[in-house]
Amino acid sequence: MTDAVKGPASYFPAIEKKYGRPVTEWKDLIRSSPLTTHMQLVSWLKTEHGLGHGHANALVAHTLAEDK
Repeated sequence: MTDAVKGPASYFPAIEKKYGRPVTEWKDLIRSSPLTTHMQLVSWLKTEHGLGHGHANALVAHTLAEDK
């Protein structure tokens, strides 16, 4: 039996399908941004890259958690 993916990563297949870019590209983009706070990055992904709030939030949360 395999465990289902939980948390922000559970959004990743839908993000890749909807926006046509692998999650690794989105993470690289987030890391290269001069913005630093969670909400600044979420807002930027929404306005500049057309992501929905949930998808932007999941990417930012996962990326920032990885970088701690």
